[in-house]
Amino acid sequence: MHHEIQKMREVALVYLDRSGGLQKFVHDCRKYNDSKQSYAVYRFIISINPSDIAELDATLGNYILHNPIQAAQIFQSVCFIAIKTLSLIEQLQTEAQISILLKPTHLPSLPSYVMSFSAFPFDYTSQRFYMSEGIAIAMGTVTKYTQGARFLCTEETCPFSEGFRYIRVHLPGATESATVRNDFVCSMCSSALQEDVKFRVLGDELANKMKIGNHYKIIGIPACVQNGLQATACIEVNSVQLCKPIGPSFVSDNFKHLLSLTSGSCWRFTAILANIFASEVVPPGTYNTLKLAILLSLVQTCEKENADYLDLLIMTSDTLVIDRLLNYSICLLPRGIRHPPSSEIFPSVSKDKHGSGSATIQACSAVLAQGGICYIGDLSSYKKDKLELLQSVIESRTTTVFIPGKKYGEEADHQVTISVQTNFWSFVDVDSASKKHIQRNNFLIGQMDTSLIPSNLLDVFGLLIYNEFPSCQLSSPLVHHILKKAIKPEAMLYKVSQQFRMQDYEEASPHSVYHQILYFHLTSVMKTPCNREIVTSCSVTMNC
Repeated sequence: MHHEIQKMREVALVYLDRSGGLQKFVHDCRKYNDSKQSYAVYRFIISINPSDIAELDATLGNYILHNPIQAAQIFQSVCFIAIKTLSLIEQLQTEAQISILLKPTHLPSLPSYVMSFSAFPFDYTSQRFYMSEGIAIAMGTVTKYTQGARFLCTEETCPFSEGFRYIRVHLPGATESATVRNDFVCSMCSSALQEDVKFRVLGDELANKMKIGNHYKIIGIPACVQNGLQATACIEVNSVQLCKPIGPSFVSDNFKHLLSLTSGSCWRFTAILANIFASEVVPPGTYNTLKLAILLSLVQTCEKENADYLDLLIMTSDTLVIDRLLNYSICLLPRGIRHPPSSEIFPSVSKDKHGSGSATIQACSAVLAQGGICYIGDLSSYKKDKLELLQSVIESRTTTVFIPGKKYGEEADHQVTISVQTNFWSFVDVDSASKKHIQRNNFLIGQMDTSLIPSNLLDVFGLLIYNEFPSCQLSSPLVHHILKKAIKPEAMLYKVSQQFRMQDYEEASPHSVYHQILYFHLTSVMKTPCNREIVTSCSVTMNC
């Protein structure tokens, strides 16, 4: 066994030399050596590529993946010998003062390395690396933990009453009490050990690298934390990687052919798309102005700061059809969220569900729709304070969460500002005032009554659209469509629905190669004075 350990130490040194890790290690040592501060623990982060390690030595590669804590001890020995041989840190006395954190760049793409709490049984005590991917839906207050601490024997005559014999460092999955508590005893004289608090090392390096609502891929070691009678399965994250949205690698032949046929016009391509869009929900040729606006809002979704957002507000008395159309459209994006009326639109604060009593910020609909669409339903159903908050968020694209310290066990109150990077869709039922017997003011834009919504809220929406089909005058094609769909819900009612599927529009989303082309055509149509006439005229060119 000793021979095998020695061989792995040699391979570790070779890997550090080849990967550039040794040079970084020497640089970090010099920073420690040049510092005037005294340290009990010297912490080094070493980036590890498991594939490269396995090519050098399969045993060490397997050790890192399945016994990372023991593998860290191998690198700890290598680093200690290097420091002493090269005289890199003069103050260093013992190997125990070195804390090594191995950060794998990735894990093998195999099911056994994917963490799934739904799988049973799950080995919480394996203490090996797992990976997981998902959206950060909540965040707690940042709490520093003890990375390392120095203890001394309380018996003055004991040789371990000074020096750096007792160094305790945090291990993955360990609680704070496992690193620092008051019942440790000296192995020499059995006297109590006491912490030298001025040498305690605190850390929270990964907490600030994650933002609520973002999509991440994480690597870490699972742990089971006991809190009274309650046990919580969690993962101690070792590395965090922000996931960027990846669009489709191809665009349908139907769209390519349509673009080639309409390349001589700056508006015809998009006008036809709007004409036939969502033919599973509404007949081609209907709601063209609204569908054009929906397509434009869809292609203006992104996760960039200070992006150009296009929020839609529809004034309608035909809420059922509009709701179906908007629900259909948000499904074209990975982050299209239909806000449930029973929950909050914007982040809210609640107590930690796991019993600690600390504050937890829940992402809610607007943040979960980051880089996509947040469809919030009927705007007239919200109270005044919610509408004022919505207006503020749309104007600033940020929301602030206040956390009262006294309520959540903190010393002081504090607030957290969260970025809101999404397009908002909503509609207003213009008949709701008469349904509620509300006396309406004559605040009109053309023939639209907008008295239900404050004018300053109307102003922050990028597009205000009036539904061209009142509920009492539904068009004949729409009536036929609704009746046929009621009889045969899965039926393809139009030939164009088979030619241009929902998937084709998904592939023309903001992350595809056709995004710039589609955006150009859409904005060209919207800027054309006679755009309404152009869009509706296309209905006669399609064989539906």
